[in-house]
Amino acid sequence: MSKHFEDARYYLGRAAEHAKEGVKEELEPVEARVKELVGREEDEPEPEPSRLDRIQADLKELEERAEGEARDAVASARTRVKEYRGHDAATDE
Repeated sequence: MSKHFEDARYYLGRAAEHAKEGVKEELEPVEARVKELVGREEDEPEPEPSRLDRIQADLKELEERAEGEARDAVASARTRVKEYRGHDAATDE
């Protein structure tokens, strides 16, 4: 994968994180109002993710990273094969 695509993928991920935080920040007053109307206290903690949820999230992250590395390896191998075949064909002539 081209360095440009790797950089773009990184910055898109960062942009998504920032957008998520922005939406969360904008919706905090709405969330507080809904909790007030429903009768749920502000100090009431959100349930923590279960061990299974944390493991699944970790596995998903590992899967995505492995897919990216596999794509990079395949692209690199294809490039080397093309270069080899191009070089090999030039010496046969």
